[in-house]
Amino acid sequence: MSRIKRVAVTATAKALIHHLQEKHGPLMFHQSGGCCDGSAPMCYPMGDFMVSHQDVKLGNIEGCPFYMGVKQYEYWQHTQLILDVAPGPGGSDFSLEGPQGERFITRSRLFSNAERQVLQQELAEANP
Repeated sequence: MSRIKRVAVTATAKALIHHLQEKHGPLMFHQSGGCCDGSAPMCYPMGDFMVSHQDVKLGNIEGCPFYMGVKQYEYWQHTQLILDVAPGPGGSDFSLEGPQGERFITRSRLFSNAERQVLQQELAEANP
């Protein structure tokens, strides 16, 4: 198992996730390149969003799977996504954090050359 995380989470986002878990139970995240909220991460009760072969699981954050649409992944695969929180409502009524007056956002950082090599090797081993 890789020690390099494709998706990470800030302390502020952790606190909001824990609050939402207490209120709604198990959660999941999905980030698409879709229309309504652009490429904002959306938080759903587990199973309320149907993932497909067009989605890539980037990992788990605080026990929640985090998926990204394959088209977005192609663009962002060279970066680590960092889930964070910003004040104000998001552009969608579907994401659970909206009524809290906050919204999840993603920040990113480029993987180093060494990290990219490890991730490429892991991908090759997983798909011989």
